[in-house]
Amino acid sequence: MMDFLAGHFDLIRGLHIVFVMAWIAGMLILPRLFVYHMKTEPGSDMDAVFKLAELRTLRIIINPAMILALLMGLLLAMVDTQRLGPDFYLKPWALTKIAALIFLFAWHGFVSKARRQFAAGSNTRSEKFWRMTNELPFLAAIVIVLSVTTKFLGH
Repeated sequence: MMDFLAGHFDLIRGLHIVFVMAWIAGMLILPRLFVYHMKTEPGSDMDAVFKLAELRTLRIIINPAMILALLMGLLLAMVDTQRLGPDFYLKPWALTKIAALIFLFAWHGFVSKARRQFAAGSNTRSEKFWRMTNELPFLAAIVIVLSVTTKFLGH
């Protein structure tokens, strides 16, 4: 199994990157949908359109992309553990990536809950909140990409 994974490392890494891009894109789109949704009249046709768009964004883009990104990431981690030893997780760049990932998973849960609140007509956040927090997944992605690609310029 490890030989197969190591032999397909570049393919797995490429798929991981593609799925992460889709996951982040979805998490950038959903809060923007919330911003526009807030401008609709509750119970209107547009309210229903936004509820459906939010649900589909979460179920068709965000959730599957997150699961596939996680799966590919775990496969990559298995290969790296074999190649580099388990202590590579304790390097500052890896801990930084893990911290940013924990944030992304928490944000995913947060926007999922918010989507349910919008669907129930019980959103408690302001339009300003959603505008201000919209880019958080992208900032986390920057931290992750730079920590992995530069390894903080050390080995």
